[in-house]
Amino acid sequence: MIDDLWDRNLDPRVERTKQRPLASRRLSTRVGAIPAIVSLLAAWGLAQFLTPLGYWLCVAAVPVIVLYPGAKRVFPVPQLVLAIAWGFSVLISWAAVQGELTWAAIALWAATLFWALGFDTVYALADREDDIQVGIQSSARFFGDLAPLAIAACYLLTSLFLAWTGALLNLHPLFWLAWGGATGLWVYQSWRLREPLPRAIYSQLFAENVSIGLLVLTGFWLGAWLL
Repeated sequence: MIDDLWDRNLDPRVERTKQRPLASRRLSTRVGAIPAIVSLLAAWGLAQFLTPLGYWLCVAAVPVIVLYPGAKRVFPVPQLVLAIAWGFSVLISWAAVQGELTWAAIALWAATLFWALGFDTVYALADREDDIQVGIQSSARFFGDLAPLAIAACYLLTSLFLAWTGALLNLHPLFWLAWGGATGLWVYQSWRLREPLPRAIYSQLFAENVSIGLLVLTGFWLGAWLL
């Protein structure tokens, strides 16, 4: 919702986002601000139950989350800011359970960062032409013709850092089966992205990462449970 509030005057000029409630003016800015404030208050309340480290990681995450929408106006790779915001979810949850950050947590954080940078660059490819006209920065614009290669590199690093995480945690072989499946799907996505695609296909490839994420999560769960 914070993103939509920031972009309420830009979204109407982008094909994919022009029908969002704030962009289409079906909701007013005042009404849109209410769920944003409620969400922040709810998050603050839940943070009271975390460990001190987890709490302060939540505090550190707030400026990144709030300022991310503005990054696309001044920073050439705003998807990196989004990836850092995503990465806090790993650090906060790990600190909540373990009370400290280990090398396994850092490896999983790095995997999450590169994964988010990769799949959100896929998402940005669908909007690249609109972003150029509107003047919005994006990783798809920054990497230009090298965007498919950059995405493949992000997916490769994601796979490597996930492997490092699995090795550090000494997970059951079922984790490696899931890891291999996810890596294969990322390779297939990278192969499909070697040529320009219709906008709808970029959105489809972006959405496929939900299923890939579920596969990785299942691998972690089984890998830890069957130890």
